[in-house]
Amino acid sequence: MIGNILVGLVALIHCYIVYLEMVLWDTPRGHKAFGLKPEFASASKVLAANQGLYNGFLAAGLIWGLYLGAAGFQIKIFFLICVAIAGLYGAATVGWKILFIQTVPGVLAIIALWLGW
Repeated sequence: MIGNILVGLVALIHCYIVYLEMVLWDTPRGHKAFGLKPEFASASKVLAANQGLYNGFLAAGLIWGLYLGAAGFQIKIFFLICVAIAGLYGAATVGWKILFIQTVPGVLAIIALWLGW
């Protein structure tokens, strides 16, 4: 139960990231969320939308796993591992904040699923 709640939370986090990257990237809210200058945000808007799409795939995979219930255990684990790895890469290349936004919730969900299995 706790594992699925955490998986749902990670999926919601990624849905919000999709919204930030695909819709709000070139707005004051997007600038603040990602520490962007307006010129850079405008120039990189298409790249951010592509990045948002990938985050959407992560959220979709997690939601699919939740939908399948117990039969979706491996799917949830796979997509959580993808989330954790993407967070590690982002933390190493962009900023440490990503570690706490992506990797930590993903790893906690993995642990909770394994303990509940």
